[in-house]
Amino acid sequence: MPPEYVTSGQFSTKSDVYSFGVLVLEIICGKKNSSFNEPDGSISNLVTYVWRLWNNDSLLEMIDPAMEENYDRCEVIRCIHIGLLCVQENHADRPTMSTIFRTLTNASITLHMPQPPGFVFKVRSKSNPLEERSQCGPSTSISITCVSPR
Repeated sequence: MPPEYVTSGQFSTKSDVYSFGVLVLEIICGKKNSSFNEPDGSISNLVTYVWRLWNNDSLLEMIDPAMEENYDRCEVIRCIHIGLLCVQENHADRPTMSTIFRTLTNASITLHMPQPPGFVFKVRSKSNPLEERSQCGPSTSISITCVSPR
């Protein structure tokens, strides 16, 4: 669910873009967003996991092992990039579906850098679940969205 729908009940065509971005990331990773756990055992979500890998320049770690080596590295990284652009926290920063179509079918279109997506969770330490630490380094700003029930 897009952040604007969860926090204020607003829904638009950009909400569909958010869902499309999550779907793209699920396909590449081979895991569902709704039941995602970090490799270290902490509970997170797929968007957070991908964002951390993006910041650590280790995107290829997320690729579904079932794909083995049967993929074009540049195409997969471009799809991850597009997926991250689709899950931007601010719906105005997300591309339109027509823009997504053009970027998927034309590799010469330059993509801008994504901002932190909505619903990025901090990593919780195994020893103390209340203690939180950031995985993105001291100079990186991360947007944390607090979700509370209606």
